[in-house]
Amino acid sequence: MGIVNIEDELHEQLRRASKASCRSINAQAAFWIRIGMLGELNPGLTFQELAARELKAAGVGEPAATAAAA
Repeated sequence: MGIVNIEDELHEQLRRASKASCRSINAQAAFWIRIGMLGELNPGLTFQELAARELKAAGVGEPAATAAAA
């Protein structure tokens, strides 16, 4: 694990976003880094598509009642 230096304003935005997302500051930073990396590797995908793909890969899916209704 390492330390990353970021601008004070970015750190403040990170702190605010982590509070709104119910994540720790480190978890929020890791999320932004991961989504940014995935965005660079998959420029044709939207944020929503990237997030859905990551959730699916983690085994998160639609609840059975929602999937059955579709």
